[in-house]
Amino acid sequence: MKDRLVTLIGGGGFLGRYVAQDLFATGARVRVVQPRPRDAWFVKTLGGLGQTQFAAADVRKPESLARALRGSDAVVNLAGVLRGDFEGVHVEGARNVAEAAAAAGVSSLIHISALGADPDSAYGRSKGEGDAAVRKAFPDATIFRPSILFGREDRFVNRFAGMIANAPVAVPVLRGEAKFQPAYVADVAQAIVQALADPATHAGRTYTLGGPDVISMAGLFKWIGATIGRDVSFIELPDAIGGIVPFLPFAPITRDQWRMLATDNVVPATGVGFGAFGIVPTPLATVAPAWMVRFRKAGRFGKARAAA
Repeated sequence: MKDRLVTLIGGGGFLGRYVAQDLFATGARVRVVQPRPRDAWFVKTLGGLGQTQFAAADVRKPESLARALRGSDAVVNLAGVLRGDFEGVHVEGARNVAEAAAAAGVSSLIHISALGADPDSAYGRSKGEGDAAVRKAFPDATIFRPSILFGREDRFVNRFAGMIANAPVAVPVLRGEAKFQPAYVADVAQAIVQALADPATHAGRTYTLGGPDVISMAGLFKWIGATIGRDVSFIELPDAIGGIVPFLPFAPITRDQWRMLATDNVVPATGVGFGAFGIVPTPLATVAPAWMVRFRKAGRFGKARAAA
């Protein structure tokens, strides 16, 4: 990987910064592409002198991508949104990136999708259609479908931890039976960099990445509560009541996210995952407590408690 130029579209995002850091360690040069490059300038401090470049581009604007990808040896498309323009970013944007990569003569393309990319939700449907568009434009692309990611800067575990930390007495839980297989962001980044280092082996393949633990939404809430030392009650709302929440002002969940919770977010039995890269996935409980101390009442001096 030394001196190869890898362009990370959305490299300033949660997963992107971990991919960039691992690439820097290999000696690769990294070009970070964002609509507003200054949002990702912090990435420069993760690498050495001259290892980082920045370019402005929007995946919905093909002409901007053509300029941003020029001279790249490899491209990783990390662009994604949790709400808003799913069609523009996940479908048309994915197609634009794949077509621009092919036109630029890029040797390898990695597309980051999502586990369960085809359920009955606008988000999942757009991810599935985006994967198909990438395959058509760049048949040898490597597609990663990770489950929900956790890490120090995540907006999943940390969001719930903040909610539980500030709850007065009880915390409502929507669709508590919904199951997840959260993956550690650093493990996913490592798999991506391995695929970049050996494109011939991974060309044209799709990988489904999930952590070692399958946990329900209710179980996750209880684990977080115990980890941050909060003794609160968790009330699992029936769908008849929970289904109203997305329609309320300032709801913590969108209607589309509510529909997504109807399908478990776990790796299929036939899926090929971390094992293909020799990576032993990291359990949530082994790393998350280190950064979740900030949610304890007394910070690092606070104590966890036994989970119920």
